[in-house]
Amino acid sequence: MDDDDYDEESVIIEEDYYTLLNVSRTATPEEISNAYRRLSRLYHPDKHTDVSKKHDAEILFNKTKKAHEILSDEHKRAIYDSLGVKGLETEGWEIVQRSKTPQEIREEYERLARRRDERRLQQRTNPKGVFTVSVNATELFSQYEDDYIDAYSPMVVWPIEVKDLSISQSIEAPLTLRDTLTLHGNISTLNHSGSGSFTVGAKRLLSDTSWIELDLSCGNGPAITFKAFRSLTKSIFGTFVPHLQFTNQGISAGAETSLAMKVSDHTMGYVVWRAGGSNSSMSTSVARDTDRSHFGLTLQLGIPHSFASLNYTHKLKEREMKLKTSAKAGTFGALFEYGVEKKVSEQSTISAMVSVGVPTGVSLKLKLVRASQTYFFPIHVCEEIVPSHVFYATVTPLFVYVMVKRLVVDPMMAEQHKRDKERQRQVNKKRMAERRREAEAAVKLMAETFSRIRSDEEQKRGLVVVKAIYGRIVIGQEAGPGGEGAGPSGEGGAGPSRVGGAEHSEEIIDVRIPLQCLVKNSKLVLHDTSKSQLPGFFDPCVGEDKSLFVQYLFHNHLHEVTVSDKDPLMIPKHSHRIPAT
Repeated sequence: MDDDDYDEESVIIEEDYYTLLNVSRTATPEEISNAYRRLSRLYHPDKHTDVSKKHDAEILFNKTKKAHEILSDEHKRAIYDSLGVKGLETEGWEIVQRSKTPQEIREEYERLARRRDERRLQQRTNPKGVFTVSVNATELFSQYEDDYIDAYSPMVVWPIEVKDLSISQSIEAPLTLRDTLTLHGNISTLNHSGSGSFTVGAKRLLSDTSWIELDLSCGNGPAITFKAFRSLTKSIFGTFVPHLQFTNQGISAGAETSLAMKVSDHTMGYVVWRAGGSNSSMSTSVARDTDRSHFGLTLQLGIPHSFASLNYTHKLKEREMKLKTSAKAGTFGALFEYGVEKKVSEQSTISAMVSVGVPTGVSLKLKLVRASQTYFFPIHVCEEIVPSHVFYATVTPLFVYVMVKRLVVDPMMAEQHKRDKERQRQVNKKRMAERRREAEAAVKLMAETFSRIRSDEEQKRGLVVVKAIYGRIVIGQEAGPGGEGAGPSGEGGAGPSRVGGAEHSEEIIDVRIPLQCLVKNSKLVLHDTSKSQLPGFFDPCVGEDKSLFVQYLFHNHLHEVTVSDKDPLMIPKHSHRIPAT
């Protein structure tokens, strides 16, 4: 990612009002009010006589009050839940009716946001490009059947030949929110013969459900193409694309009409009719797409080609990978393909497909998608189906990928991740310094409450937090009493812990006092959000993976637990009891 394309808004850490009050996102108004009252007793300026503490309390009290005002107002809470703090700050919300549902609020926000995006829209070109290099490598894998080489046969100096090369590029020039001008160019060479074309298109958005476009092309003779799109109902839409081509042989006319229908939440059906020129056909297809898979079936009857095709994609979301397979058979022959697609970075995806067919033979198709640019490399391995060639086409890209990933991609991604974390720290530097000051002030204001809650819990043998640290915790290190990570308020005497060390002490903070103050009726409940915005907490290592380690006494027995930053925690339910020594 280039520095110029870096979006600061995507890494700015917003206020999490739910975490600030330590309530769940499904909390009832009563639970929100109870949490607010509890923090108000802690932060109310009238409860502190010291001038400096009174000033800190006023800041924290106003912050807590704002969170309560937003979450207790049904209208503002719907905006915040849908759009976050940026939604509340968008100009124009004063005209929104309070009777609107969260979905209507989101739609209204999108309408208002267009005002802000209009200036950006004027400057965008949305470039798209496709670079294709077709390679003929059949000579590399071919074997001579004769024991001698004919002296008159041409010598093969280089067994790999670039058979086809094409480059296409398009840009968009938004004129208004409804009008867009598109420029598209294409050049290609095939068997040492070149050609090219240039297209100018004008698109007009008629409404939210329809648009029209007119394209004028030149290159292989002037051409005019008209495109129209219309949503007929919420689940049915269609397109109509007639075109005229002027050549030395005369005028060629054709048209394509398609109709699509949403069958279910995950299934679409399509009917496409093409007429004119040398290709006429009628096809129907169905596609089902879910979070885990994609399935497609197509049947086409046409002149000169008719075929049936089936494709299936299995999505491995955790690994950002897709396993693909497809089969196709018709009047042209038969084809079977299999391969994999892998996302290697935020902007880049690579894929490799092996194609085995009759009469095409064996091919390897490599593709790299980088942002809006596509690089496609089809390699024709052999003209016949030979098992060894299929093996080479399958194993070679896997071997190359592993080597390139380890030697090139992984070091680049590590460096990119390092730069992204540094940018995130710089963008949020001022805010994190403010959060640190607020957390330190909150801990000072909690001293009296901490002593009272701890004393009550000790008397009834309830929940007493012995040690608690938050940040970049390294599993497996020991952190005994007063060991690394202990803050100024930390207490030892609980024996060694299996978790609690850190590579750098500045990357963890002591949160024993804030956690003890969150204990209610011998229970501590934290929800599935980042704990960095809990009262008395802050983020000591922005961009790093964080954890929370808690060591506590319950019924005079020592327990400990470690959870990831965004995992929920319920004590005494989730813990590990330390055996007595």
